[in-house]
Amino acid sequence: MADKRVIISSLFWKFFERAGTQLIQFGVTIALARILAPNDFGLVALIAIFINIASVFVQSGLNTALIQKKDADDLDFSSVFWASLGIAVATYTILFFGAPFIADFYGHASLTVIIRVLAITLFIDVFSSIQNAYVARNMLFKKLFFRSVGAIIPSGAIGLTLAFCGFGIWALVAHQFCNAFLAVAIMWFTIPWRPSFKFSFTRFKSLFTYGWKLLVSSLIDVVYTNLRGLIIGKFFSPADLAYYNRGDTFPFLIVNNINTSIGSVLLPSFAAAQNDIVQLKKMMRRSIITSTFIITPMMAGLAAMAPQVVLLILGEKWLPCVPFVQIYCFMYLFYPIHTTNLSAIKAVGRSDVFLKLEIIKKICGLSLLIGSYFYFKSPIGIAYGALVSTILCSFINANPNRKLLGYGYLEQIKDIFPTFILTVPMGIAVYAIGTSDIPLLPQSILQVITGILVYFSIAKLFRMERFDYLVKTVKEYRKK
Repeated sequence: MADKRVIISSLFWKFFERAGTQLIQFGVTIALARILAPNDFGLVALIAIFINIASVFVQSGLNTALIQKKDADDLDFSSVFWASLGIAVATYTILFFGAPFIADFYGHASLTVIIRVLAITLFIDVFSSIQNAYVARNMLFKKLFFRSVGAIIPSGAIGLTLAFCGFGIWALVAHQFCNAFLAVAIMWFTIPWRPSFKFSFTRFKSLFTYGWKLLVSSLIDVVYTNLRGLIIGKFFSPADLAYYNRGDTFPFLIVNNINTSIGSVLLPSFAAAQNDIVQLKKMMRRSIITSTFIITPMMAGLAAMAPQVVLLILGEKWLPCVPFVQIYCFMYLFYPIHTTNLSAIKAVGRSDVFLKLEIIKKICGLSLLIGSYFYFKSPIGIAYGALVSTILCSFINANPNRKLLGYGYLEQIKDIFPTFILTVPMGIAVYAIGTSDIPLLPQSILQVITGILVYFSIAKLFRMERFDYLVKTVKEYRKK
């Protein structure tokens, strides 16, 4: 079992990798958003949906199976690599010949060639998926930091150069393609794994027995997650889709850095403790309490100052995305519960339970999506439906762990409730400053400072254990 020092170190490096990449990407996106039209972003977002769905087949849940298997060796990794490469060839062929039909369905002929170009990243995903599994198994998250930062900077420069030169949507395409390619190329020279010319059907079958359930779960999740984008792209304008997606950008930047970092470290750590139910529950509680203590005030603060943030960073033409930002902020409040519960279920090898949860959640979510579309007939109505679905799914994800680990939803809510109470006065203070007549930039700075001071002052005043734990952990890590 990985000791606390290794887990904390891996968590910090994973966080730095996500934060560094996302911050640079965020800067590039801001610059591109000020140059390019919302329609360009909407069309690329539409194409990305189909690429993401195809990518699920390429990964096939096998990378998670490699992490979960205790004695995975080179034959396992190579078998998964060659199987994934064959799947990539098949999925690319389908997208290549299906591109004209997709373009015709959405009424944009230019989508055909763009889909065919971006779909090449499926072959890059084959390498990336196996590399990520190797890194996770060996807790080498420090290497991911240098990989991600080393890829995003030159790819961002290429995208911005093309945008300034008037290439429009192709600036976004080049940026995404170069980033994926450079990330894999850097990892090729920084980790020792190489695919060997050997394949074991027995090993592949064993891994696929576990992984196919995750494949189906991921496919359901990706299709369901992107279904709203497909509907908005079809029945509304590309600009509407851009506003919807851009509303996700700000909270996603914050939560994904923290939540993905925690989730990436939790799976191998939980897997190592899968036979110790008491220890696994203890790790789960600490993860939910700590991640919620970090994420909740950020989401509440961002929701309170969303108009100022959008106007200051993206400009007036992006103001229609403000309500989407606020809705997504409340959605992401529940993500620590999602991540921790699902990581625990996967770690104990219950991919069957994982699959059942996905089916149940997607049936509920699809019902809410259909209902919200026909009732509101607007992108904002679809977003509200997604919010209700997220809250409902947090109940569903936590339910199995009540029996598996003795840690149900009511106990989890009880653990994080003090954080929710603590966030209320902070959110009120931040919102109040936003109603003043202070100029935009100093107003935004004052909102951030006030939110931080109010939140941590109250936490320290009431001597909240989660605050003391966070401070102690940071101090310990700095010393070591």
